[in-house]
Order: sequence, then C-alpha cells, then structure tokens
Amino acid sequence: MARMFEYFVVCGLGPEIRTVDGNRGFHGIGGVQYLPSLLDQYPSPNHSLYPPPPPQLPTCVLPAGVEFYTSGFDHNDISTFPRSYPIVLTEGDGSKIYVSCIAFRDPVCDDIAEAYRIPANSFADKCICLVSRSPSFHILRDALEELFALCFSPNGSSKPLWDVIASVVSSVPLPTPAKDRVLFAIENSLLAVEVPPKEGLPHADISFQPLVQCLDVDNFLQLFTAVLLERRILFRSNKYSLLTLVSEAMCYLIYPFRWQHVYIPLLFFSGVDYIDAPTPYMMGLHSGVDTSGLTMDGVVVVDLEHNHITTTEEIPPLPEPELSLLRSEIMKLLYPNVVGIDQLKGSLGSSSEQYSRGSGKPWGEDHNLQFRFIFLKFFASILGGYRNFIENTATHVFNTQAFLKKRSRSTNQPPEPMITQFLDSQGFLDYLERGLGSDENNNNLLDKLQDAIGRGQNPLSILPLPSAEPEIVTISDSGAGLSGAKYNYDRFPSNIRTEEQEEKRKQILATAGGALSSPAVLIGKDSKAESLSPRERAAERERMVLDIKVKLQGLWLRLLKLGTTDDPLSSFEYGTILALIESDAEGIGGSGFVECIREHIHSGWACQLSEEQFIAVKELLKTAINRATSRNDMATVRDALEVSAEMYKKDTNNVSDYVQRHLRSLSIWEELRFWEGYFDYLMDRSSSKSANYATLVTTQLIIVASHMAGLGLPDTHAWYIIETVAEKNNIGYKQIIKLRGFLSHIQQLYISYWGMYSIKSQSVSPYGLPSPHPQDANNDIQQPTEASGRSWVQSMFSRDTSSRANSFSRVRKWTSDSGPLATTENGTPHKLDSTAAGQKKIQANVRLLRGHTGAVTALHCVTRREVWDLVGDREDAGFFISGSTDCSVKVWDPSLRGSELRATLKGHTGTVRAISSDRGKVVSGSDDQSVIVWDKQTTQLLEELKGHDAQLFNVSRPQPHQIA
Repeated sequence: MARMFEYFVVCGLGPEIRTVDGNRGFHGIGGVQYLPSLLDQYPSPNHSLYPPPPPQLPTCVLPAGVEFYTSGFDHNDISTFPRSYPIVLTEGDGSKIYVSCIAFRDPVCDDIAEAYRIPANSFADKCICLVSRSPSFHILRDALEELFALCFSPNGSSKPLWDVIASVVSSVPLPTPAKDRVLFAIENSLLAVEVPPKEGLPHADISFQPLVQCLDVDNFLQLFTAVLLERRILFRSNKYSLLTLVSEAMCYLIYPFRWQHVYIPLLFFSGVDYIDAPTPYMMGLHSGVDTSGLTMDGVVVVDLEHNHITTTEEIPPLPEPELSLLRSEIMKLLYPNVVGIDQLKGSLGSSSEQYSRGSGKPWGEDHNLQFRFIFLKFFASILGGYRNFIENTATHVFNTQAFLKKRSRSTNQPPEPMITQFLDSQGFLDYLERGLGSDENNNNLLDKLQDAIGRGQNPLSILPLPSAEPEIVTISDSGAGLSGAKYNYDRFPSNIRTEEQEEKRKQILATAGGALSSPAVLIGKDSKAESLSPRERAAERERMVLDIKVKLQGLWLRLLKLGTTDDPLSSFEYGTILALIESDAEGIGGSGFVECIREHIHSGWACQLSEEQFIAVKELLKTAINRATSRNDMATVRDALEVSAEMYKKDTNNVSDYVQRHLRSLSIWEELRFWEGYFDYLMDRSSSKSANYATLVTTQLIIVASHMAGLGLPDTHAWYIIETVAEKNNIGYKQIIKLRGFLSHIQQLYISYWGMYSIKSQSVSPYGLPSPHPQDANNDIQQPTEASGRSWVQSMFSRDTSSRANSFSRVRKWTSDSGPLATTENGTPHKLDSTAAGQKKIQANVRLLRGHTGAVTALHCVTRREVWDLVGDREDAGFFISGSTDCSVKVWDPSLRGSELRATLKGHTGTVRAISSDRGKVVSGSDDQSVIVWDKQTTQLLEELKGHDAQLFNVSRPQPHQIA
C-alpha cells in the first residue's frame, strides 16, 4: 500500500558552508545568505522504496537561503517566530511533489562553529519538511506542526524524536479514495486523513478564499484569462504560503485543463533571472526580491498584497455572454447578502434560495465546491458542442475554424480573440489528446455537465453522491510511552549518522579548519608565529606549503580514480581541492594544484579524462586561474594554460576536445600584458640561444599563437597581440607574413570543426534573453548546491510535454510582432519597420547561431551544461537552438539527450545530433539550404533559421519518415 508520507527531511546549514554567491566559508552574521544543504532524512538514502528526495529540495524549501543570527526565538519579536508554509515541486514528467515546511532558527552545531570560527551562541535557519505525492496540504501541515511542537515541548516526548518520525512516515498509509479514513497519533494528538472519490473534481485540499480575498473579481478574471491563454504569470507576495496556495488554486480552477508549462509556485531568490525566460510559466516570487534589472516584457505580474495586476501585453477579455454570467455567479457566491438584498425571504423562486444558501456562513468546503463548479460551467458554455468538431486525423485533432463559425452563428458575434487563442493553447490540445481513446474520457465531468444541461437536469447531479461513512483505519503506535522516559531537546536533534557519513563530515570540517589555518592566516594572526625568527618562520611556511602540496597530490590521484557512477563535482576530493584553492590568500592551493597536474603529465599520464572528470578539472582550473589573476600571479596562469593544452576528452566524433578550449571565458586572455609576459618566459627558457634570433622569436610566437587558437581567441584580437610582440622584437616583415599565414591556418582548422566562439555578451543583449546578473569571470563556477536548484528550473523549461506547439507559436508571435529581421553590412541583425499600423512592440528574443552569419529567430531549450562553455557561462544559457561546433545545425531536445542521430537537415554538410520529437512541430531542411520549422497541422511556415545566403522558395512539406 502506498504511504501518505514519503520522506521527512531536515535542511539547513551543512558542514560545507558557501554563500549564495559561491564564496566558501563563513562571511559574517546578518545580511549574508548561505546555501542550504540536506542535513537529515527518513527513510535513509540507501532505501529502495521510492526515488530519493529531489536534489533541488534544500534550495526550494529555504528560498532566501540560510542566514546567521545572534539570537533564537523571542516571544517579543515576531520576526523570530517559526514560519509554516507549503511548496510544490514539479518533476520532469509533470508529476507534483507536495512539501510542508517549517522554518525556524536553530543553534549552530558546535563542530561547524568551531571549524569556521563562528561566534558562540549563534543561530541559523533550519527547515523541517514532510514530503508526499498526495495533495493533502492540511494533514501534511498538521502532522509537521505536531512533530515540531513535540520536539520543543517542555513536557518532552515518550520516545526519541526520530523514532516518532520513523513511525509516522513508515506506518501511515494513503487512504483509499472515498472508502477509508486513516487515524494515527503523534504522541497525544490524534490526526485523521481521507481522500475524496476519484469520480468527482480532483482532490484539492486547499481553500480558495485567499485567492478571492487578495484580488477583486475583475482582477481575478483577468488573471484567470491570462492563465487560460498560457501567458507568463508571476505572483508577488511577502507570504510563502500565499504564493503556493494561489498558484495551486489557479491550476484547479482551469479543470479539466492542465497547466502544461513551467510551474514554480515559490522561486528561490537567486533564480530571479528565470523571470525573463521566453516560454510560458507560472511562478511565485517573494515581494522582497528586487526585479528592477529585469526586462519583464510581457510578464503578467500579480501583486497579491495590493490587488494589482500589470503587464505590457494586452489580455483579451472573456467572451460574452459567458463573462457576464461568470462574474454574476462569482458575485453571488462572494457577496450573497448584497446580490440578493432585494429578494424576498420567502421561497417564491429558486433564485432566492440560491442567494440565501451561503448567506452568513463562513467560507468552507461547500464554498470551495461551488466556486470550482462555477468555472466548470463556464467551460461547458464556451465549449458548447465542441465534441462535434474533434477530427483526430493525421493533420488535425480539432477543427477550430468550423467550431468558431458555429459559435459566431449562435452568438451573432465575430470570433472572439480569447476563444481563438485558447483553442490554440497547449492546455486545450493536451485535453483533446488525453480524451482520445483513453479511460479518462469515461470520467470527463465537462462532457457530463454539457449532457446534463442539454437534458435539463440539475448540473450538480454529475458529482458523486456522498458515500456512506468511511471505514476507520487506525494506526497504532506500539512503542509509545512504555519505558516511562521523557526526551527533551533544546534544538532540533540530528539523526544517527553512519560511520561513513560521520567520517566524511569530519573530513570536510577538518579541511575547513585547515584552510583557516593556512600559512597566510597563521603568519598574519598567530602570536606564536610572530615570535618566531625570520628563518624559523620561513621553515614553518615551507613545511605547511609542502603539507598542502602532499594533500593535493593525494586528492588529485583519487579524483582521477573515481568510478563511472561517481559524480566528481559532488565528491569529497573535488570539494577539498576547491576549498584549498579558494581559501588560500597566497595562492599555494592553486599553484600546487597546477603543479600536481604538471608532475602527473611528466610521469607519463595519457591526459585523457572522462566526461565527468573533464568538467571537474575544467572548473578547478578556472578557479585557480581566477585566483591567480586576482593576485597577479602570472606564473600560475601560465602553467595552467600549458597543462590545459594537454588534458582532453573524446567527443561524439572521437575527436580530442582539450580543456583549454573551455577556458575561453576568462578575462585574462584579453590582456596584452599576459601574452607579452608569456612570450618573455618562453624566450628565457628556450635552449636554442645560438639560433637565429628572428627564427627563435618566430618559433616562440608560434607557440603563443597555438595557445590562442586552442582557447578560441578571435582572429583579429589574436593577430593584434602577435603583431605587437613581433614588432617589438624587430623580426622583419617576412617572419610576420609567416606568422600571419600560420595563425590564419590554425584558426581555420579550429573554426572548421569547433565553430566560431561566441564572445561573452553583456547583461542585456539585443539578440538574446537578458540576464540581470551577468557572471563575472571570477565567479562563473556554478556550485553543486545551487546548481541542483538551477538545473531543476532549467529542466522545467526543457520539460518534454506532449507538444511544444504553443511555445513555438509564441516565439513566432514575438518575432513577427517585432518586425522582420535584416542584417547590416557586418552581419549584425536589426529590426525593419513594421508595415502594420499601430503594431505593438514586443520583445524579440534572438540568438546568434555559431558557424552562420545571420541570426536565429527560433528558440528551444537546452541544458546549461551543454552550452555553458561555448557561451561564456552565461546565467541565461539554455533557451535557444544552438549551432554545432562543426558548423551544422543541432536542434536539441533534452528528452533525447545522448540518443542516436534522428535526422539530417538537407542542404547542410553536418549532421543533426538530435531532432525535436514534439508532436505538432518538425524541423526540416529545404533544398535552398535554409532551415524551416513547420507546423504539420496547419502546414504553415512558422519560423526560419536565418543565416544562409539563399532565399526561401519552393519548400516542400516534410515527409512522414522525416518526422517519425
């Protein structure tokens, strides 16, 4: 039998402390937010009952991060009170995970405080959670609050707290809908849970009252329309619970349709830049988070605190007469005493009875049911007779034009824009596809309601009748209070750790403590060190340097020996090396790490890395180079550049891809002084002192040019540096001509396979999705803890739904409404004037397609890992069709990542590594070397990937085998 609760989880400050900006270690109390970690869980991680908690859980349950405080709970200070709120997470397949959270201040663990030298008696945010697959918000909250109260009860508990948690999580079953009522106890509190029948409206264990209390009827109907038309919806509030409950309420009110797009009711604060994503979404953000740097073009911002909605795009009104009827029904439910004030109290008609039905009663389950049913009747009205227009042919699922004509005849009005857009939405298409040939069609309340209204029956008759009293299922707690002992706690206790977990924790804390005792720290602050003589101090420093290098050698070798199932980025070895590099002000960690690699190469290492090792080594080298650059340690930068040209992995074409190519985003390569210093170093170490001077200089400049090409420096910039150094050394024009030819040759070899590197853009680019937080070269490493939250959001935007029709049509609308694109003489896209009078300016989202001269006017989703190296680790990477490094066009579908080749684009010399399998869209290559995005239902040309010299003409529709 399925369980009511899947997990009990504790999140907060882990042994590895890092700020949300990626800085390791403790950086003070107040005003600094730290990344949360998963501290404890039940069941343990090694069980196999169901999948583990999602990795983004810590980031999402503490969306503001973890903050330190000088005091804990204070009865006189409301800001110190615990907070109870729900969150909802959405997985890749669209299924939801429901989490009840209680966040509170808890004392910092003694071992963490000691390792990081955190002031005594400090407190930090902690969050306990109950995780379930059932949307039973009330029982999740009640059970969690009972566990929290039991922990801090002055009377104590009869069993250890984690024993109580284990009993609740492992013994409470999920009730059978409409049959069981499960009773269970937490200490002396009795709790009950039951689930309504499946034949009725979907189980919604929330109140819809907060929604109608925050928004007046007109604003609410505008929001309802925006959700139906799948706009980008952003809720703002200073209450976490309100953001989640309103988002869930909107999802329930559009039944029988489903929200098919990105759904994040409570967005973590550091993910604010996702608000500028071009695809439809419904997200909630705390009102304290600043969004002034975002474009927000087309976003429907719903301020729940001030009953205010803003958007730059017009939202068409709901059609008449349904709008008036819907508004009237809502007013009757919300304000029955006002709407029915002129009605007789006697039962002369059904209307007066209806008005008095909810009069004077507090909002309850009956109001929730009536409220939801009002919207079901609205859908039954605007979609009257829709089943007659379902075709389910090879090219159509629904005859939209015929339906609109029929509705126009019945209403004596032209087709309403709202209805037209709704019939083209992803939600409506998904609804039709779910109903065709499935069991869901047998329990379709919309169809039943239309039939009941057509037969003149009571609409409420379609709902299941109240069942008999449910069977009581009692869950006993056999071990409660038998020993007579009482367990009291002054903080939330930790679960018992395994030996392996305890050892790993000690190693992390020991490394943190050792980093704080680095040579720079000890020599500058240790009174004992100050009393040493210069010779003794130098000897002590040399000993510590040697100790760090020995540790690095062992960590480096163990990192290379990790198994194929291990993730180096989350390994102890990677974390420790990174800590040693980052925490050492004198650079011993960074230079020592590079030296370890150099010695390993000289010992005969083949330098080939696995995909996972490659990413880890690349990130470590980036950090070492950034730290060395900040200290002006050009020797370490130089050595890192050279070892990066040795280490490689094999790509899908079995071609060596060197680490050096992925270091291009670092700013040091733009500086002439570095390359001049590197050239001087090469000249100093050259053994050919007796050779011709011009030949010697040319030889060393060829080495410099090779590294520039390996990094992917633009030809003009690389040649400027080479030419400057060559002229300073007076080598003559013949040698300069040779250098020019060599540099052009290796640049062509590089570009012919890898493509032209896209220079790192500024925070607002006219060709792409603006990023309000551009990453600096010194802070471009996405840390594992935050990456789990960000990668989850990325997966939301790239989630494989049944169709991407609406996403592509929205992109088409943006590009068409923004005017056609042309190019200037240098190939830079610019917008032509629109010929449509009064056409509204809408943000155009365009990306450069590497390997092509023009712009890409279609967007798609890829994961950050697939693109971050080639776009300079931009925060907004992930929302475009990318150009492959061999100048072919790749259409990425994240659901097909790693699959075999699916298709070839005609007119291109390269191949397509993956092709979108979305129903309703296909990517095809025309004979004139242009790439077309087709809608196979309407056979209309949706978008074109510009960047090819030929014009679009005589484009045939793709054959079925091309889109299979």
